[in-house]
Amino acid sequence: MGEVVGCGLIAHVPTVMLPLEIRQELNNGQDFSVVEGFRRLKREVLSKLDYDLVIVFDSHWFTTVEFVITGHAHRSGRFTSDELPRGMSQVPYQLRGDPEFAKAAAANGRKHGTWLTMIDDPCLPIHYATVNPLTYLQGDREAWVSVSCCQTAETEDFLRVGRALRETIASLDRRIVLLASGAMSHKFWPLQKLREHEAAGVEHIFSPAHSAADLERLEWLKAGEHARLLQTMPEFLRFKPEANFGHYLMMAAAMGEEEFTAPGRLFSDYENAIGTGQVHVWFDRPREGWNARRRAAE
Repeated sequence: MGEVVGCGLIAHVPTVMLPLEIRQELNNGQDFSVVEGFRRLKREVLSKLDYDLVIVFDSHWFTTVEFVITGHAHRSGRFTSDELPRGMSQVPYQLRGDPEFAKAAAANGRKHGTWLTMIDDPCLPIHYATVNPLTYLQGDREAWVSVSCCQTAETEDFLRVGRALRETIASLDRRIVLLASGAMSHKFWPLQKLREHEAAGVEHIFSPAHSAADLERLEWLKAGEHARLLQTMPEFLRFKPEANFGHYLMMAAAMGEEEFTAPGRLFSDYENAIGTGQVHVWFDRPREGWNARRRAAE
């Protein structure tokens, strides 16, 4: 039987791919904490864990009529972002996939009342919510797969995908890391004001209300109060969380939803990125609630 050995809400913000001197220029001579946060996460957590599969909930991969999970045996190439080609250009990537897991997850999607399709087309684009964390966190042996955020999905749809993945994890012999790759509130400054708000300080978040909503939920995450966040999603959606917070919702559902009580450890400050709220929060191996749910699935 499989298990999740740890999971995290991580910032994939494009800033992390810029040279140090440019990052310091944007941030009043200081680096953004999410950069060292990635390095610390690799050094202090992932390098000490035994895992063979990383699942990325990719908040930059928007599908329309279904969710998609990558089913390639291998992927490699160079990535240039169509959104930000000046900052993310010709980034090399090479990763092993897990077609068996992807196929099983897709089969479980319909059982949980949703549409989850495995795609192994070699021309399928890759997105920087996968590439940027991969660049910092990839190890030597593990497989990586990505799951899209369906842009027509609502909260319940994301939860159903997470439930399908939870069943898949329980049924296959994998030790898994889950990465919810995306921001919290995600409202950008208009172009004419944007360059006044490129530094990391919280005062540059789009509005005090947006930062307050993020910081409140960050305290809940630190305390392991995932149920509280899930129960208040209608309120949080007013602050435009990235991808309707689908990346986090799928991860939380894969962890047991209200039974997910693992407290979060910060691996960065809560930072601005041109109006949006960015942070790395890591949740160590889940406590008894997830294990009990897994035994029930068995």
